[in-house]
Amino acid sequence: MKPAGLAAVLLLLAGCGDATTEYKTSEYVFGTLVEVTVRGVAEEKARAAVAAVSEGFRRMHKDWHAWKPGGELMTLNAACKTGAAVTLSDFTLDQIKAAKTYYAQSDGLFDAAVGEIVGAWGFHADEPPKGRIPPLATIRALAAAHPGMDDIHIDGHTVTCANPAAGLDFGGFAKGAAVDWALAEMKKRGIANAVISAGGNVGAMGSHGDRPWRIGIRDPKKWGVIASVDLEPDESVYTSGNYERFREWEGVRYSHIIDPRTGMPVDHILSTTVIAENGSLADAASTALTVAGMRDWPRIAKRMGITRVLMVDDSGTIAASPDMAKRLIFPEGQKPNLVIRPIE
Repeated sequence: MKPAGLAAVLLLLAGCGDATTEYKTSEYVFGTLVEVTVRGVAEEKARAAVAAVSEGFRRMHKDWHAWKPGGELMTLNAACKTGAAVTLSDFTLDQIKAAKTYYAQSDGLFDAAVGEIVGAWGFHADEPPKGRIPPLATIRALAAAHPGMDDIHIDGHTVTCANPAAGLDFGGFAKGAAVDWALAEMKKRGIANAVISAGGNVGAMGSHGDRPWRIGIRDPKKWGVIASVDLEPDESVYTSGNYERFREWEGVRYSHIIDPRTGMPVDHILSTTVIAENGSLADAASTALTVAGMRDWPRIAKRMGITRVLMVDDSGTIAASPDMAKRLIFPEGQKPNLVIRPIE
């Protein structure tokens, strides 16, 4: 999974109320800081629920990791080179099925099978890559092989790969899937009000006392927020940004977000924020819409069933869907000009 840079969204906890009802913890997993806040239950109950979630996170980090050996995803990626069959657990298989769904819904703009291209760019490392970019002939050759989720075939628990250029990387939606699972696990354990921030991407359930959870959407061009939103129960907000993880060479910044059609990093789009009830979908959609760009994102959003989108490009244009525009709370005295783009 790709490590995250600076948080894309910010959890705003001003006016927390009675601190005795709130339990907070954090740990470093998925290459980022994951913070959990639980409200309204005794500390012992909150601590037990968070411990169970942490154990699940560690398993995900192992089995869903795209470039460290020992996990199920790495085993499958190695088998892609030969076409050998691999038997996977439901834990990993469910994510492959989700990735195939998002691939189809996004017209292939979200493609978890471009792991070989991501690796060639140097983003399969815990630290951001530095120095000369890879030979573009190598990138073009990988892209020309058209690795896609249609190359991944599932028969029961057996998975085969029909394209040696394919390699799975869950980095585009793993945090969303992990947070969805964690919130569901805590709900089973009697937790009604909680929020989880994974590298600034946030999933929530319930409320923050007598008010909703309030999330700030980071300005990708400077420190601070463009706006904030109050989350409804069981909503998630996810942002993909080219400022989070990148490499620079000869004055050009190359984003970790790859356009699967060309193998090249996405440029021009600085960030895309999506609100949805499904964090895995929101995470994948924020990536797909970034690849779609300012012109085509409304069409892809409609295909993916997304209605709340905020996009910022490198010209300073801030575009929002009508449903997102209604939710935005701007800092006092600040209200940027919004371009309203209907989902169509």
